[in-house]
Amino acid sequence: MNYLVLLRHGQSQWNLENKFTGFHDVDLTAEGEAEARKAGRLLKEAGISFDKVFSSTLTRANRTAEIALSEAGQGALFADMVRHDDLRERDYGDLTGLNKDETREKYGEEQVHIWRRSYDVQPPGGECLQDVVENRVRPYYKKNIEPHVESGENILIAAHGNSLRAMLIILGAETPETINEAEMPTGVPLVFEMENGKIVKRYFLDQPSIEEDEDDEFEEEDSATHGPCGCC
Repeated sequence: MNYLVLLRHGQSQWNLENKFTGFHDVDLTAEGEAEARKAGRLLKEAGISFDKVFSSTLTRANRTAEIALSEAGQGALFADMVRHDDLRERDYGDLTGLNKDETREKYGEEQVHIWRRSYDVQPPGGECLQDVVENRVRPYYKKNIEPHVESGENILIAAHGNSLRAMLIILGAETPETINEAEMPTGVPLVFEMENGKIVKRYFLDQPSIEEDEDDEFEEEDSATHGPCGCC
């Protein structure tokens, strides 16, 4: 058995300010740093040691990985961590930097909901989740990460709400129809126990585990922490 762990970055400054973040490079808040430290402690308590670490090219994901690995006693892995643009957050285009509540007031609740939650409708100048899945994360995962998982290595991916939601679809843990129900809280490791490249069990380290069977199917970010994904 081996582990694939997905870790969404800790709370960022623009999470705190309720802004669409996307590709914009913002740092963690003090709360985000604390979340990353807690993630590292949870990983250490679970006895999970990694062979390889992947992240995006954005500071908030990189610093989350660095802090968590240090807290877990695996800080030496950070120097060799693989960073790639394909694991960045969804591009929110013209919405980037806008306050979400003010955007709802300007464009209407229904339109903003469609931009944020539709699988295949892009916001102006940006990406939909389908773009993130098919154009970026799936090809990168298949070429660069999946071979390590299938060979039995323990892998950490420290990234973003939407690039990790894309991972859930790629892994078969969610579908385009169910993905909006999936939680991806900031700074909480989501563990997949793998056997021969197949998911055996999945669980957040601060929650009870869920056994997988043949019939089991497995956002950007209204919430900066727990609750339906506040992924922006």
